[in-house]
Amino acid sequence: MPTDTESNTAAETYSFAPEYQLPSWPFVPPPELETPGAVKRHPIVIVGAGPAGLTLACDLASRGIEAVLLDEDDTVGVRGASSRGICYAQKSLEIFARLGIYERIAEKGITWSFGRTFSGEEEVYNFNLKTDSLSVQPPFINLQQFYVEWFLVDRILELGLTDLRWKNKVTRIEPMAEGVRVEVETPAGRYTIEAGHLVDATGANSPIRTQLGIDAHASRSTDRWCISDVRFKKPLPTERWTWVDASFNEGRGVWQHLMADGVWRIDYQMPEDCDTAHISKPEVAGARLRQQLGPGVEFEFVWIGPYGYRDHLLDDFRYGRVIFIGDSAHVVSPFGARGGNSGIQDAANLAWKLALVSEGRAGEGLIDSYDAERRPAAAQNLQVTSRSARFLAPRSPAEHTMRRAVVALASRHAFARGMVNTGRMSVANDYPPGPALPEGARSVQNLPLCWQDGTPTDIASLLRGGTSFLGFWFAPERAEVDAVQSEIAARRLPLRLVAVGGDGASGLPTLQPDAALARHLGDLPAGGFCLVRPDAYRAAQRVRANAAAVVAAMQTALPATSGGHP
Repeated sequence: MPTDTESNTAAETYSFAPEYQLPSWPFVPPPELETPGAVKRHPIVIVGAGPAGLTLACDLASRGIEAVLLDEDDTVGVRGASSRGICYAQKSLEIFARLGIYERIAEKGITWSFGRTFSGEEEVYNFNLKTDSLSVQPPFINLQQFYVEWFLVDRILELGLTDLRWKNKVTRIEPMAEGVRVEVETPAGRYTIEAGHLVDATGANSPIRTQLGIDAHASRSTDRWCISDVRFKKPLPTERWTWVDASFNEGRGVWQHLMADGVWRIDYQMPEDCDTAHISKPEVAGARLRQQLGPGVEFEFVWIGPYGYRDHLLDDFRYGRVIFIGDSAHVVSPFGARGGNSGIQDAANLAWKLALVSEGRAGEGLIDSYDAERRPAAAQNLQVTSRSARFLAPRSPAEHTMRRAVVALASRHAFARGMVNTGRMSVANDYPPGPALPEGARSVQNLPLCWQDGTPTDIASLLRGGTSFLGFWFAPERAEVDAVQSEIAARRLPLRLVAVGGDGASGLPTLQPDAALARHLGDLPAGGFCLVRPDAYRAAQRVRANAAAVVAAMQTALPATSGGHP
């Protein structure tokens, strides 16, 4: 694809902006090469430095846990200027706040919460995601994926606990009873290591999954799109605009988002049988863009490329001591930003569990709960995005008729607007009831709070530093607090208690009473207790807390035995 050259047509010249200058990091010969034949064991090895793998490594390091991260490249993103993933949802932003990179993302990216959906020239539906938001973080920030990866690498290097090995390609793995043997190829030679747990974050085409012969149940769509990353000077609001049937795209779908650096990401739906090389030619993409922007608008391309998606979902996200996260475990259609965000949230779910198991504070069975929670989340995302795909690309005359009826009704009747489906935007998935979550679980937003003396804080700040559950105790009594504290210390439970309101005599760090927090945690009465996990999910609620109830809730949330995995 040309970058700083020009492509000419008889009517107009289309120029390309210079490629982004991505960082690269040096290859450093790993210490294993100094002692050929020796096989060193590492508790945690992560393969793949994409968003999921980097988030996991950063999350572990923030908890004081060392890991080895192997990647066959020496940079982030795709070489060139492709934006790839761009929409980062509130739950992911809350994770990044806890990890210490949110401020960089917010400064560089484009914050938005409002979206509009059009049919032709008519607006048929809009939404404002701020309506139900309590969090410090906004509903969405748009930012090219390579920036997020870049910020994660910088933070990992700052934390200093991750052995980040560039130009280290995993060529073979061998599962063992209590670990995984890993063969690695580098520019300076080959070496072998062992991992207590190996995390596969190598993406949709995972070579590890292929080597193990695991069926991903892949389903490839014939829905085709052409992505155009472009700069132009026409003023437009920083909103998510989608067209069900854009007149400037021959009656097919279009998405439009603003990203960092003044670059707009515009996705055009293409005919199923299109020539992907043809639709990506600058003169073809330029004519399409001219139809949208109108005459006289100056623009330049940053990147153009075809896109055809597929989806897959593993039967199990764990194979012995091999754990799959992100696209290696699941791929969904790109509608609603449920792909990359889901991988980031996989990593946050897994990190605290690996941390507690590595520290000997929880049993291996805790890792089983990763699959029990994140696979249903992936299945839900797959169902939601598949419905969006069917709305945007009807597969039968009946589906076309239904879509036309819904769009026609939506402009006049509120009941039909929710049926206009150009992508249900990513939200934090609820978790179903299971052995470690008898009540199921819902994400806790990063609410702004204040300590008793007026000092501001928030949920993410309370969860920083080590790996502990957080117990919100509403107006507790001192005698009950002392009894619980004694049990926590005696059993070495990873639990930090925080009082909410009360007379201030509980002996606990005390937050000011907060109506939004009380509603968010279940409107518990005085003496009520809410247990929040290290990944900001509710684990348990008790109308009245005492030592026995708190200990039982913690022991349930930290299963000690394995659920059948070696």
